[in-house]
Amino acid sequence: MSRPLVPITSADHIPGQTIVEHLDVVYGNTVRAKHVGRDVMAGFKSLVGGEIRGYTEMLRDARDEALDRMMQDALDVGGEAVINVRFTTSMVGQGMAEMMAYGTAVRFEP
Repeated sequence: MSRPLVPITSADHIPGQTIVEHLDVVYGNTVRAKHVGRDVMAGFKSLVGGEIRGYTEMLRDARDEALDRMMQDALDVGGEAVINVRFTTSMVGQGMAEMMAYGTAVRFEP
């Protein structure tokens, strides 16, 4: 995955930069479905405890995809960085979940 080069932060500023324009809220999202094989392994793992790596990988991939899409959205509106980055998840159907990354695209002082 090649991520667009846009600085992102959960803070409300980028150290050393002066924000001169708040452009828009930008976001990226992806919806992922459960995999039958992962569900079987998750069922076994729930009996003995421990990390369910299939789901961990799925969520990491979803988070990365949401970030990539958010950063592309920032570039599309002329942003130079994204501040106040947050994540949210929600169920959108039986066995389907959405991962969303969002923040504020900004421009810096020239």
